[in-house]
Amino acid sequence: MTQITTIDTCYGPIAQTVMEKAAKIRLLICDVDGVMSDGLIYQGNSGEELKAFNVRDGYGIRCLLTSGVEVAIITGRKAKLLEDRANTLGITHLYQGQSDKLLAYRELLDKLAVRPGEVAYIGDDLIDWPVMAEVGLSAAVADAHPLLLPKADYVTQIAGGRGAVRELCDLILLAQNKLDAARGLSV
Repeated sequence: MTQITTIDTCYGPIAQTVMEKAAKIRLLICDVDGVMSDGLIYQGNSGEELKAFNVRDGYGIRCLLTSGVEVAIITGRKAKLLEDRANTLGITHLYQGQSDKLLAYRELLDKLAVRPGEVAYIGDDLIDWPVMAEVGLSAAVADAHPLLLPKADYVTQIAGGRGAVRELCDLILLAQNKLDAARGLSV
């Protein structure tokens, strides 16, 4: 019987293999709906689309960027408010309206000269699986589609839009011994 070695963290015990993968990450790719947001879309009377973003996720993203890890967004939907959020956080790699997320992922690999083993991806639904299957560290939010959960290297303790991205950012920073590197940042 194989025994899984774990490392205790503030998010509970995490498999050592996950931490080893996280130590190699140079690029984090995030989905949006159901990951950076809770998956709900609010529509105003004039047709404008509204979403809620978690400030803790934003802080985690800023910490990663400050520590030298690139962050990108690949999403199937398109929204002006996401451009604003990406700009606020300092995310320069934004791919919206992507029905085939693998195309954007492969473009990012070339553009940033990173290898698949240096990429983490966090998603919540089956559209995310093709990219998750290729990256070094695949993560699913706690409330992801049930078919996605067992395929992910790591499942967050926190639901999408509630700090799940921050949890993954912390895990990467912890694995790279950079968790304290970004004190004093604001979002």
